[in-house]
Amino acid sequence: MMKSITLAACLAMLSISSIGAAFAQGAQIPFAGLEVGANSTVEIAADSLSIDQESGKAVFAGNVVVGIEIMRLSADVVEVVYAAGTEGGAGAISGLIAKGHVVFSNGEEAAEGDFADLDLEAGEIVMTGNVILTQGQNALSGQSLRINLNTGTALIEGRVQTIFQTGDSE
Repeated sequence: MMKSITLAACLAMLSISSIGAAFAQGAQIPFAGLEVGANSTVEIAADSLSIDQESGKAVFAGNVVVGIEIMRLSADVVEVVYAAGTEGGAGAISGLIAKGHVVFSNGEEAAEGDFADLDLEAGEIVMTGNVILTQGQNALSGQSLRINLNTGTALIEGRVQTIFQTGDSE
């Protein structure tokens, strides 16, 4: 009985140290160091654009692709959120709300989910619904992902699962 407990404890410690090594070797804070803010250039392409002058709402739909500095966002639908008091004036985008097959990518990393809210003023991305974050061969999944682009911090919640590749797989 004592041997079983000792073996289990050793395996648990080995597992924990392997996860720590995986973070040190490959898993990093997603999208850390991206310079995204309220003054970022935002380019949007889509199949259609619906504008409601009364509410100041602009909704892009169908194969939406958004470029913000080196970051790319694709989704089924993206609503542009304008800064308060600007009513859709030039350079007044404060955020984006994306729905359906949402993917953020910076070339090295990608985050996928059902919904995303990008706050350009706060430099924060919140994704929900079947979130998958990939960094090279490493993958993390959960129900929500919050990334602070300014501080380089991230939080994944909701039955988090991970796959870390700690060495060369052949």
